[in-house]
Amino acid sequence: MQVILLERVAKLGQMGEVVTVRDGYARNFLLPQKKALWASEANIKAFESQKSQLEARNLETKKEADKLAETLDGQRLVVIRAASDGGSLYGSVTTRDAADAANEAGFSLDRKQINMPQPIKELGLHTLMVSLHPEVEVEIVLNVARSPEEAALQAQGRTIQEVAAEEEAAAEFEIQELFDDIGAASLDELETPTEQETGKPAVQEKEELDEKLDRD
Repeated sequence: MQVILLERVAKLGQMGEVVTVRDGYARNFLLPQKKALWASEANIKAFESQKSQLEARNLETKKEADKLAETLDGQRLVVIRAASDGGSLYGSVTTRDAADAANEAGFSLDRKQINMPQPIKELGLHTLMVSLHPEVEVEIVLNVARSPEEAALQAQGRTIQEVAAEEEAAAEFEIQELFDDIGAASLDELETPTEQETGKPAVQEKEELDEKLDRD
């Protein structure tokens, strides 16, 4: 099917171009989204008569998109979800969830503007593309975590599992040091007879031992 584009469509063409597309793509996406018209002679003439208005409208919406892009690009949005210790979500995060997170952060987005090849099913940082206009795209990062504290750790490039492992290793090190200190103290007690055990002052005991060594 041939259609005339009413706006720029990625990998397809610019506004006003007549392009050939699959019938299903035209009927299910381009036409209902008002991104194109069936390229009949009447529609082409109608487009030519309205071209200047469409271009002006496109320029205005692009300016608005550029303004939003300045603040939205690179934003990290937090989504809290339940997950296993291994990081697998009990469920998934969809474009609707991403749009809700953006709206809660003060950005007006529609789920259809968010490019998510498949639902997110793991904790972590996930980069997504957002189409604000046919000619304006930005990146956002979804920080999917089980708690705000975990989200803060992930934003620093760490995970709760790593912190737990570090704490466990530190605790084991402290316990080992304690056992080493106890062992050293016990060894000193065994190697140095007390005055009670010998019946002699420690100084006298040492002097007698030195004399014996000299005679030998």
